[in-house]
Amino acid sequence: MESTRRPFVVCGNEANNMGVRMDVTITGGGIAGLASALDLARRGHRITVLERDDTPMPATADEAFDWDRRGAPQVRHSHAFLARLRNLLRDNHPDVLEALLAEGASEMRIGDMLPETMESWEREPGDDELVMIACRRTTFEWILRRATMAEDGVTFRTGTAVTGLVADDKEDGIPVVTAVRLADGSAVETDLMVSATGRRSATPEWLAEIGAREVIETVEDTGIVYASRFYRLRPGAEVPPRTGPIGGDLGYVKYGTFVGDNRTFSVTLAVPSQDDELRRRLSDPEAFDAAARSLTATAPWLDGRAVPLMPDVHMMARLLNKWSEYVVDSEPVAIGVVPIGDAAVCTNPLYGRGCSIAYWSAHLLTLAIDQHPDDPRGIALAYDEALRAEIHPWYRASVEQDREARRVAAAMLVGEDPYADASDPRSITRSIFKDGLAPALRVDPVVLRGFFRNFNLLTPPDALLADADFGARVLSVLERRHELPPPSPLGPDTREEFLALLP
Repeated sequence: MESTRRPFVVCGNEANNMGVRMDVTITGGGIAGLASALDLARRGHRITVLERDDTPMPATADEAFDWDRRGAPQVRHSHAFLARLRNLLRDNHPDVLEALLAEGASEMRIGDMLPETMESWEREPGDDELVMIACRRTTFEWILRRATMAEDGVTFRTGTAVTGLVADDKEDGIPVVTAVRLADGSAVETDLMVSATGRRSATPEWLAEIGAREVIETVEDTGIVYASRFYRLRPGAEVPPRTGPIGGDLGYVKYGTFVGDNRTFSVTLAVPSQDDELRRRLSDPEAFDAAARSLTATAPWLDGRAVPLMPDVHMMARLLNKWSEYVVDSEPVAIGVVPIGDAAVCTNPLYGRGCSIAYWSAHLLTLAIDQHPDDPRGIALAYDEALRAEIHPWYRASVEQDREARRVAAAMLVGEDPYADASDPRSITRSIFKDGLAPALRVDPVVLRGFFRNFNLLTPPDALLADADFGARVLSVLERRHELPPPSPLGPDTREEFLALLP
């Protein structure tokens, strides 16, 4: 059947290579949706953002922390804003980066966080890429929404729930989405619907209702429960020296400290899903703080220099690794619909990649639209190809890391040594990491830079394994590990010792 899809309007906007202007409807006003809206609006497209939460814009960063964002329950958990995201801001939206810094965020450069045992360090040109942003998620989203709403081509509608899609025709048997249906019975006509509806997106169900092929979703539980609490430094108190680890993995608990904006920071503790006792104990604020004071990387932050910003501990369960395929057998399941952010891919939040991948995916979509400005099918295929090439490897890495973490946690929960068999390849890998890579990060600037680039999504997840010089340096440290000072313990050796410290 020949398509009756309305044509795109051609205009003279030079920011858009083909001069084509699209009507784009973005469902979801979180980081992914806002990033896409800002990127596309500045290329001359007309954008409508539909956000379910009906909340007024905050006036300050601290007001944003109290934002009622029920559609994004993770906003008051720890977040990392990695160099991949920061560099996208620097290159594409420098005004947003400047606004973040003006509102109290800061940049953390690799040279500012050197271990005291580093043998030598000289600044290199590539270090300008190795910069993270220290910021609360709520502050980041507030600044991003403020910038997006200021664009002439953006219509932002809060308190607007989407209930489905409208497809008036088909192309080669594939439904062509022409509008987004709203809860009040009205519809928003669109050339492209960008689903930024999060990890529990209803978009696959909406597509099924219009006769689209099934979206293939691969889901695997991360095996952890998250507990977070935010704090602010007291007047006159200093930030602890950042020369040691910022977190650790003890098997029975994983933890980290995250620097925020305006003298705030957060602590996150992640415990195995099956450990009901530890999960219950850490939900108590007094026990949470006691736990954080028993862990090497978080203890200096809770030595009396800070006060809690929130009375309770925020818990988050059902954390998933999820990959959603909207292109199946080389064809989109529907024309005119693409997913970004968590609607496309979720990874374990423990690794701090979520916001950066969300922003990255929005940017990849922009590039696909630039390449195929008048071809929604071409947009879907080019975007899917980019996702698979650049982001899917990080999803696979998260799945593999979590499978091993679940094995270790299950063994420790019953008092077994998960690495008792020294001939097990997993035990060998752990030994290389513990006795080779970990100490090398404290003494070798080449290893530290390589690891930091990888951690910040600037190289593929397997890049370090393929780097012969990196591997040789790690093995060299492994061979002389007994000559190096022993690392500080990351916390109590056993779960039982840890539990005994909690009130």
